[in-house]
Amino acid sequence: MPATQLGCHTIGSHGIKLARFHLYDWIILIFLAVVYGLSNIIEPFHRFVGRDMLTDVSYPLKGNTVPFWAVPLIAIVLPWVIFGGIYFKNKNVYDLHHGILGILYSVLITAVITDAIKNGVGRPRPDFFWRCFPDGKANFNNVTGDVICHGERSVIKEGYKSFPSGHASAAFAGLGFLAWYLAGKLKAFNREGHIAKLCLVFLPLLVASLVAVSRVDDYWHHWQDVFAGGILGLTVASFCYLQFFPYPFDADAIWPHAHFQQLAESQSNSNAAVALRDTSPMLDSMESGRRL
Repeated sequence: MPATQLGCHTIGSHGIKLARFHLYDWIILIFLAVVYGLSNIIEPFHRFVGRDMLTDVSYPLKGNTVPFWAVPLIAIVLPWVIFGGIYFKNKNVYDLHHGILGILYSVLITAVITDAIKNGVGRPRPDFFWRCFPDGKANFNNVTGDVICHGERSVIKEGYKSFPSGHASAAFAGLGFLAWYLAGKLKAFNREGHIAKLCLVFLPLLVASLVAVSRVDDYWHHWQDVFAGGILGLTVASFCYLQFFPYPFDADAIWPHAHFQQLAESQSNSNAAVALRDTSPMLDSMESGRRL
């Protein structure tokens, strides 16, 4: 698309109009953030853990290779930097806005679903034994045979949140969205056979995979948790991307739907203005004839 056409779609010229049009989307986004915050307060389901089940949940209690605070930086802020760089080059506020809004929805919807499942399933983490019995002395209910934990309450609470992996789902939600975005911008499927483009498309997915694998290495999650989290995040990312952007193999894949709708509206208004200008002299002549 010519740069002259893109130049009219800046934050200054179309930003306020765009923000007003998507006001309800931003309000619902804030609501999702509140729901996600509240879901972390809820006590998860405490699944039964008997003596014969401790083998699979007695791995060492370790720290996080990828800290919790780093996940938003990887899944949200990093893509935002790329969106911003493309905006400053092409001045397309529709692309910038929909990229930011789309990835926020992708991550937040994924986070809400992930935490809802975590709380409902209550699967013990691989390091659950040391969360439950930090001194290594196991204690069980004489009637039910279930564990009687005497560790720190918040640590035990996290111990029942293994399925699915939040790191994996968030990483794939954000970086999966970015992979779709890059596929469209690079025209990766335009049938020209430049397969090297796919290396850039798959790079975000590689980073997301490494984040997910780190959760198994740190004994915070079973491999099933990570696999399910990755599928969940990538699925939500796909839906959110296609809500705003065409399929990457479409001819118009490089920009969001709203960009082309705005161009069509501008062209229609321009044609109407030209038609009105062309008919004005005729109307003036007819009016003069009536006066005579």
